[in-house]
Amino acid sequence: MTQLMQEEGHVSLLTYEKLRDAVAGGAVALRSRTELQPADGPGGKVFPPTYAVNAGHKYAVETRQIGDREVQTVLLDSVASQANRAELALLEGWEAGELKFPVPYVDFSTENGEFNDVGRLTVLEAPHRLADAIFRDSLLDGTLFRLSEVGRAITDAQPRNATALFRYAPTALLFGQWDSTGPKGGLGSKFQRAYVSEIVGHDVRIGRKVGSRLDPLQIEREAAVVYEHQDSEQHWTLDKAEAAVEKSKPRVAGADGKPSQINHGNIAPSIDAVSGGVTISAAVQTTVISLAALRRLRFAGYSREAEAAARTAVAALGVAALVLQHEMDHDLRSRCLLIPQHLPRIELVGRDGAAPKSVEVDRDAAAQILAQSAQASADLDLGWETAEIKLQPAPKLLELLRRSREVSARETPGE
Repeated sequence: MTQLMQEEGHVSLLTYEKLRDAVAGGAVALRSRTELQPADGPGGKVFPPTYAVNAGHKYAVETRQIGDREVQTVLLDSVASQANRAELALLEGWEAGELKFPVPYVDFSTENGEFNDVGRLTVLEAPHRLADAIFRDSLLDGTLFRLSEVGRAITDAQPRNATALFRYAPTALLFGQWDSTGPKGGLGSKFQRAYVSEIVGHDVRIGRKVGSRLDPLQIEREAAVVYEHQDSEQHWTLDKAEAAVEKSKPRVAGADGKPSQINHGNIAPSIDAVSGGVTISAAVQTTVISLAALRRLRFAGYSREAEAAARTAVAALGVAALVLQHEMDHDLRSRCLLIPQHLPRIELVGRDGAAPKSVEVDRDAAAQILAQSAQASADLDLGWETAEIKLQPAPKLLELLRRSREVSARETPGE
């Protein structure tokens, strides 16, 4: 008996059959709520993402109604960020061979190794998924992607006929995609997110942080005027004759040419009240997979049974993303490591407002459900692509990248 079953008693295992029935109409959504605490324990400080200054700090703080009380909350991880983390979790499972589904990618490896550092960029990493400009400006079997048979099918895909996107990039149906860079521009097809997740801290209190630095060399702030060196590899100089020149004047380092601009000298102690972190009573990760959204996807020319199978396969990707993301931990950013207080819990949320039914699923079960879902869809002739979908960057994209790197190499620090 698993820990979750010991805790809940009535929790059953999620199976392919249960997921299929839920997608067919037995539930409106799958929901998971996970309570988290800072790694250093309750009361530990965490650092949310920073935004423009608002009300004296840089955090997204708002009052939410939770139960019968108003709670001051702070956003710890946004919907977009959570989607990216879920995609990377799926990518990890795909690369390990544990999960099998189509993942188109662009391979930037070249014979001379010029762009080997870029490596392979997949549909799970591109900002706009398969509609991204990186795919648009790459070649599939020597043809610009948008002009290829696959690319044309992707361009024509719509929620009322999502067959092509399901066949070649089903994760785009789960996380959403807007084809704004295609030939139709802003009128390009839009697929709404079916997977929505965020992490929010409750009962937030804005904190402060302090900073200072003692220079072992004790270089004084007024010791000299520091100039940017005309040779960027030399970085700086005290000799005007060696200084970079801008508008007939030697260019000083940073704003005032003081040694502190080149990281020499003391930094006086300071207090940061704008982005000094927060304390919270707890954080909650809430993930919802909208089965209602998946049911709006249509697959023209296929039977209702085949359509239901395809939707179940997309939902199975969402279940796998939820489980694998949990196992990748919640290390959101520097000084924001959160620890789950229990195993993942998934609820089947019905239409009638009744208490949701809880189910459990682990990594192995999620992989099995995905495999069964994909096979069921393929058995009804609506399977997804099993062959590798590998693109090469077009020469013009490589040249643009090359010129961009040349500009970066010419820029001096501080510009």
